Amino acid sequence: MKYLCLVYYDEKKMQQLSQQEWDSLNQECMACVDGLTESGHFLDGAPLLSTETATTLRMRDNKALVTDGPFAETKEQLAGFYMLEARDMNEAIRLAEKIPPARYGCVEIRPVRELMPQNNSR
Repeated sequence: MKYLCLVYYDEKKMQQLSQQEWDSLNQECMACVDGLTESGHFLDGAPLLSTETATTLRMRDNKALVTDGPFAETKEQLAGFYMLEARDMNEAIRLAEKIPPARYGCVEIRPVRELMPQNNSR
């Protein structure tokens, strides 16, 4: 089953890291991805730019409403994601424990809901 691991942290706190600390964290993240790939659990993932670069889209009455910035003010911001393959939630949790930014914020783990095409044959 697929699990989406959403990585959150406080951007203001992360901006306080030294360049060496930031580089070290990024190296840890790349090593984590390498390990998850080698074990066959990593499907996809990417870090995100800061929320300052975000745009939010809402569709209302068939009209696009576009605003700069994230959807909501929060203590922690979405920083990236890992798409993992795991047997069950327990294994997904065990794998997500390896995600380095978890020690700065949190990782939300959610099962992916598979959409099934409708069978219109009679």
